[in-house]
Amino acid sequence: MSAASRAPQRSNRPRRTRRRVLPLAAGAAVAALVLTACSTGGTSGGGGDTGFVAGSDGIDTVAKGERTAAPELSGETVEGGQLDVADHKGKVVVLNIWGSWCSPCRAEAKNLQTVYDDTKDQGVEFVGINTRDSNTSKARAFEEEFGITYPSLYDPTGKLMLRFEKGTLNPQAIPSTLVIDRDGKIAARTLQALSEKKLREMLDPVLAEK
Repeated sequence: MSAASRAPQRSNRPRRTRRRVLPLAAGAAVAALVLTACSTGGTSGGGGDTGFVAGSDGIDTVAKGERTAAPELSGETVEGGQLDVADHKGKVVVLNIWGSWCSPCRAEAKNLQTVYDDTKDQGVEFVGINTRDSNTSKARAFEEEFGITYPSLYDPTGKLMLRFEKGTLNPQAIPSTLVIDRDGKIAARTLQALSEKKLREMLDPVLAEK
C-alpha cells in the first residue's frame, strides 16, 4: 500500500478518539453539576468556629456552654405585620428557612405545623423566614395550602440569613432549621428537610433544659 493510501487512515484515528472522549468529558461535567446542586453542606460565606457537633442523623448540636447568640432577626412578616424574634427570649424558638418554590419545604411543612401545635403550650415558638419568593402572595398561598399558622419573616433577598455567624447556615441549603434556646442562643441546626420524628428529636433536648 502506498504512503498516499495510508495517510487518510492515520488522519481518521484522532477524530474517532475525540468522538469517544468528548461524551465522557461531558458526562463527567454533568455529574459534577448534579453533585453540586444536590449538596446541602457548606457554610454561609466561609468558615467559622460555631461549635457544631455533627450528628449521624443530619442534626448538628452545640453544647450549652459553647453556644453563640442568634443575630437580630426582625422585620415585616409574610402576613404584613411586624415581628422581632428577640421578643421570644425565654422560650425555645424553632426557626425554619423556607420558600414556596422549594419542593423539600413542601414535604416538611405539615410536620412543622404538627409539632408546633403539640408544643406551643410548652414554651415553644415557631418562626419562619421566607426567602427567594418574589412576592408575599406566593408565600401566603403556601401557608394556606399547608395550614401554617405561625408567622414568617419575609426575606426575599436572604439578608436575614447573612446575619448569622459564618458557618451557621448555607444560603443554598433550603430548607434549613435552627433551634434557639431560652437564652437566645443557637442550640441545634439541620440543613435538610425534617420529618416529624427528626424535628422532635432536634427540639426535645433543648426543651428539656433547665
